[in-house]
Formats: sequence, structure tokens, C-alpha cells
Amino acid sequence: MNQILLQAPVFLLLFIRTFAMIRTLPLFSMRAVSRMAKIALAGYMAFYLLGSVDFSAYNSFISADGQFSILFLFIAIGEALIGIIIGFYITIIFAAFSSAGQFMAFQMGFSAASTYDSLSQVENPLMGQFFNFIAMLIFMQSQWFQRLFLGGLVSSVKSLNIITLIANREDFVYFLLKGLSKLFSDALIIALPIMGTLLLISVCTGLLSKAAPQMNLLSEGFPIMILVSFFLIFILIPSMSDFFLRSFENGFFNLEKLFKISSGGVK
Repeated sequence: MNQILLQAPVFLLLFIRTFAMIRTLPLFSMRAVSRMAKIALAGYMAFYLLGSVDFSAYNSFISADGQFSILFLFIAIGEALIGIIIGFYITIIFAAFSSAGQFMAFQMGFSAASTYDSLSQVENPLMGQFFNFIAMLIFMQSQWFQRLFLGGLVSSVKSLNIITLIANREDFVYFLLKGLSKLFSDALIIALPIMGTLLLISVCTGLLSKAAPQMNLLSEGFPIMILVSFFLIFILIPSMSDFFLRSFENGFFNLEKLFKISSGGVK
């Protein structure tokens, strides 16, 4: 407690960055997670980072007597922005899996079957919720949350502050826009095998219905596509899990690369 009181401004900046990241992270941003638990986790991580952080760049903005100023308020807002950027980028990675499920749902006939997804906190088709849930399980089972807090957050604190963020704002904008484009490409890669198979089934069903109208295959098309889709998902789930892991690895690698560029490292 004495250490926190002696370095109260730095502790507050660390707490704001960590809490903003937690508020935008998947799973932690759920309303089911207690607000006190979020605050306690942010406070613990801020205390954990307090001894290893170098905020000397902020010395000119922190008064010697510890009083708050308008400049310190702007620095705090910047720290919150950094935390939001980190959490938002992790959310983009998960949104790729949810979007892939939505693409599949349109082809399977589940597009109208949308419910509230507690993980992404939006209205989401059933298949989008399913893939989002699978991705969350893989993320937790592979200990990526621990790597995010003990690796990604620590490296961001050591190499990134609001001053470097403003100086490298073009790199951050490009990074986020590239992440959004990567979202749709990953979603299409995940959904393409099933979407292509369902398209062939739809074409074959239409041709057979034209050739023999008395068979009335169109009424049986949806059950056939649903059964084939779940069979393909069962067959492809190991490959999809590997793709999920590679997506997490590439996302964290790009995030760490951005931190190195911002701190003056080699691109």
C-alpha cells in the first residue's frame, strides 16, 4: 500500500490502461462478470506492473507535489485509449470466427435464428455463437489470456505510451484497418468449404427439381443442407481449431510488432 501511495499517479495510469483493456476484451466485457472483479483484476495488474514500468516520459506532466492537472487528465485519457486499442484488436480476432458462423448460417437457413450472444453482446445467428464459443474455449485452454496479461500488457507498458501513440498514429490507424480487412478474409477462409459445398447442393437440388418436379426436392433442401453442414463441421473442426490457434498467434505477433515499431524498433 505504501508503494502505491508513493507512486499514485503512475499506478492510476496503469490502472486506467488495464481497466480499459478489460472493458473491451471478449469474455471480460460481459455484464455477467462482476464490475468489482474487473476493478480488482485491473488493480492487481497495475500493482504487478508498478515495479517494472518506466514512465519517465510522463515526468514533465506529473507535478512534483502529486497534484492532478489538466495535462495529467489528457494523459489518463490517452492511457485509456491505448487499452481500448489492445482490447479492440483482440475483439477483431474473435469477430472473424463469429462472422464465419454468420456466413454459414445464411447458407444453412439459420439466418433468421438469431439470439442475444452473451459473449459478443450482440444479436448473433446460432452458428456465429457456436464458433465464437469454440474460439473462446480454445483461447482459454491454450492460456492465451495469461499471455495477453503477462506478455502483451507488459510489453505494451514498457514500449508504448500516449506520446509514442501520437507520434506513430498513422501506423496505428493502418494496423486497425488492416485488422478489419483481415477479419473478413479469415471469416471467408473458415466458412468457404461449407459455403461451397452448400452452394453445390443448392445447384444440384434446383437441377433435379427442374428435371423431376414431382419429387419436390426444394422442400427437402433445408434439412439436407443442415445435415451436411453439421457433418462437415464435425469433420473440419480439428482443422478449424488449428486455424483458430494460428489466428491468435498471428494476431499477438502483429500486436507485439506494432509495439516494437512504436518504441523505435526495427520494422
